[in-house]
This record gives sequence, C-alpha cells and structure tokens, in this order.
Amino acid sequence: MTSPSQAAATAGADTPGPEDGGLSSTRVAKTPNDLVGRSPGQLMWMRFKRDRTGVISACIVLAFFAIAALAPLISKLYGKDAYTRYGAEAPIGELLNDNGYPVKPNGGISSDFWFGIEPGLGRDVFMQLVYGIRTSLSLAIAITLLSVLTAIVIGVAGGYLGGRADYFLGRLTDLMMSFPNQLFFVAFTPVVTAVFVDKQDEMPTWMRACVLIYVMWLLGWMTLARLLRGQTLSLREREFVEAAKVAGTPPARIVRKELLPNLVTPILVQSTYMLPNNVTAIAGLSFLGVGMPEPVPDWGRMFAKGAEVYQSDLTYMFFPGGAMVIFILAFNLLGDSVRDAFDPKAGR
Repeated sequence: MTSPSQAAATAGADTPGPEDGGLSSTRVAKTPNDLVGRSPGQLMWMRFKRDRTGVISACIVLAFFAIAALAPLISKLYGKDAYTRYGAEAPIGELLNDNGYPVKPNGGISSDFWFGIEPGLGRDVFMQLVYGIRTSLSLAIAITLLSVLTAIVIGVAGGYLGGRADYFLGRLTDLMMSFPNQLFFVAFTPVVTAVFVDKQDEMPTWMRACVLIYVMWLLGWMTLARLLRGQTLSLREREFVEAAKVAGTPPARIVRKELLPNLVTPILVQSTYMLPNNVTAIAGLSFLGVGMPEPVPDWGRMFAKGAEVYQSDLTYMFFPGGAMVIFILAFNLLGDSVRDAFDPKAGR
C-alpha cells in the first residue's frame, strides 16, 4: 500500500519547483496551468529556450553580426585596418619573402598579426576577414529584406485575390525562376558597365553593390512567394477570414490583420535559410571575379586568393573557410530550431 503522502510525492515528482529552470516536455504536459494565458510568441520562446542547439546557434549568429557591426571598433582596438599593405611596406624578408609569401610559419601568424598576412599584398588577414564578413552580411541582409518583401506582396496578393491576378502573378514567378541566378549576374554586370561607365573608368564600388543587390533580389524572391501563395490559398477559406468578409472588412485589413499574422512562421523560417544562401551566393560571385572590386574586403575574394596560394600558404584559406562553415552551419541549425519552436510537430 502506498500512503497518501507517498502518492502525492510521486504525483508531484515531475512538477517543477521555483528553482527548476529547465522544463522538460513531460513536465510542461503535466503543468497546463503554466501555459494558460500565454501568447503563441511566448510559447514559441519557451520551446526555443529549451533547444540547446538553437540557443548556441543563435549566439554564434549574433556574434557574426556583432563582428560585422563593430568592425571599425575592432580595427581601432586591434591597431590595424583592412587596407594597409603591411607586408609590402616592410623591408623584404621581414614579413614577406622574395616570392611574396609570409616569412614566418603558419601564414605569418604572430602576436602582431593574429591570423597572419595576406600573400602578395601583405594585408592583415584578421581585418580582411572582419571587414569581409561586414561586406557580405550587409549585402545579404539588403537582398534578403527586399526578397522577403517582394515575396510577401506577390505571394499573398496572388493567393488572396485569385483569378486573373493569381494567374499573371504565377506566370511572372515562373518566368523569373527560369533565369539562372549566377550566370545571369555574370552576363548582366558587363552590360551595366558598358551602359553607365566610361570605357576608361572602372565601375564604382557603390554601383557594383547596387547591381549585385538588384540582380540577386530580382532572382531571389520566387520560392518564398510560391510558398506564401499556397499558404494564403489555404487560409482564405478559413472561418475567421470568411467572417471578416461577411463583416465587411476591407481586403487590405483582412490581409494585414488576419493573413499576415498566420504567415509569420514560413516567412521567418525561410528568411533564416535565405540569408546564408545569399551569403554563399555573394561569395561565389566574388570568387568568379564579378563581386565587389578591390580594395573592398570581401569574403568570397579571400577564397579566390586562397585557391591561388594554397600550395604555398594553406593557412590563408583556413580562416575564411572555417568562418564560412561555422556561419552557414549555425544559421541552418538556427532555422531548424526556429521552425521546431513555431511548430513542434514539423520536426518529428
């Protein structure tokens, strides 16, 4: 026989106390009162905080954004910049040898140059990487925001309006998806240069950035637009949307108040996948020589440089490659964690 006190103790064994910071799924299930009155956003945050992988990935992603935002401050504290050719300015044999490679082992890593020296030009690799991350993330954020906004407008409009509007918007999406992104950009850049830039001049940095953002935005919104169209087609038949229509609510208000709040999950999840994809695409274009021009520090151009010198200086490729792998992996894991936090059943 179990005494009443023992039964009560057994029943409350899984009940978290005030000092119990980590709530397991069984504990949450046994304490429904903890969930009463909480908004969907609060429930999502509770699930996300319990996902250790997601939290670690979020911290890594935030660290990359902090590095990009604080690049000038890091440069000031470090005492070097991304443009000065330290190796070329020093006497031959002090930092670079006659062939332009670092004299010291491991790419010239020392207390003065934490990640070594760039072969040939002799720039500081650490500052090249910091400002390269800043350049790539700045472009990727702009492209992602424009792509998401365009996808919301076209996807939601097509799904909600239906009929001819949906047909024409759908054919526009199909047309834009037929263009190969990187090949189109490689072909588009010389055209812009010939039209807007004198033959004797080089394309200004700001114009190259605008062309890069424009083309990648133009060819980057279609997948999300199709997803949002399908979600909107499903939502517009729901009872709360029909009730809003019967009540005489204007279509714009129905979209803003009824549809968009229910589309936050696919928008946020797809954005977390879209941004790292844009980072790798920008790096790929820079690797092909049509990204940001010299002397702008660029993540992708560091890969191109590393491919040229890896036989003599393998260390130079290690830092941009390792940083890229960590960033992409962390962002993809963060996207999975965000998806599971919004919809726990989706990850099962």
